[in-house]
Amino acid sequence: MIHRLLADADLKLAIVDGVVRRHGGVDFKPPQQVPLEGLADPAVLAVAAQEGRVLVSHDARTMPRHFRVFIRERASPGVILISQDLSIGRAIDNLLLVCTVCEPQEFVNTLCLIPSFAMLRF
Repeated sequence: MIHRLLADADLKLAIVDGVVRRHGGVDFKPPQQVPLEGLADPAVLAVAAQEGRVLVSHDARTMPRHFRVFIRERASPGVILISQDLSIGRAIDNLLLVCTVCEPQEFVNTLCLIPSFAMLRF
């Protein structure tokens, strides 16, 4: 089970709150605790890697490109991209499903897309 997550600054906080409320075993750090606001994607990926947390983001536009570059130089615990078109409830359900059925080592250098559950390894 994946226990350690980091919310990107763009992630809806209701998703963080809902995941923590429904599954107390998930350590989901909100972006304000780091803080991540205003950091570029490579810096956010570095913070997640340093803390050993899978990054959860809505940023499907730029994050995949930065993630590919990042993992050429160092390992990442992984990234989960959640579509902004997904309702909060479905986003929480899908994220909890991924966290429950996957082990942390399955996510290393992997990008997971929700809701399709595609796992992209680079």
